[in-house]
Amino acid sequence: YLNPDEKLFINLFQQMYDVCMRNEWGDPFSYARSREIHMAITMKHIVASTYSGSDAIDQDGGAEYKSTIQKNISGTYNGISVQPTWEAQEKYLIEQKIGLYPNHYFARFEGGTIVELWKLTCNDVLAILLPKLKKQYESHKVKQPKDPRLGATVSKTDIYRYGRNLIG
Repeated sequence: YLNPDEKLFINLFQQMYDVCMRNEWGDPFSYARSREIHMAITMKHIVASTYSGSDAIDQDGGAEYKSTIQKNISGTYNGISVQPTWEAQEKYLIEQKIGLYPNHYFARFEGGTIVELWKLTCNDVLAILLPKLKKQYESHKVKQPKDPRLGATVSKTDIYRYGRNLIG
């Protein structure tokens, strides 16, 4: 026997999945995909149909989305493949990873609501992350961690300094 809220949850879960499949938005329950879909709809962007590459398409092309449910907005770029030299790493970051997407959007959710939404250019994100990633890259050469992939965060301070507030 299911109570009314349990029945409602199962029904809404199925409906959410069906809507996403019908629109080729992917599985909304995979990682933070549902938040990316929410962000794209809110900003009238086109939801990307695949999980790799851009999260959506905005007026300038592919866009990168970062979302959090923490008290402070931020965005983490992790799992970045390591290249053989810093020069190759920087080129990869600029041409194939971070710099590939002209605009990066950062959202903070409270429950199901976007309470903060900011836009940064790829050049601003690169200016923030390249020094952090270079330091980590050089440190990894010495320490040789089990997982050599790189990662760094765009902080609340960075977002407020470089970003454009899209709501509020």
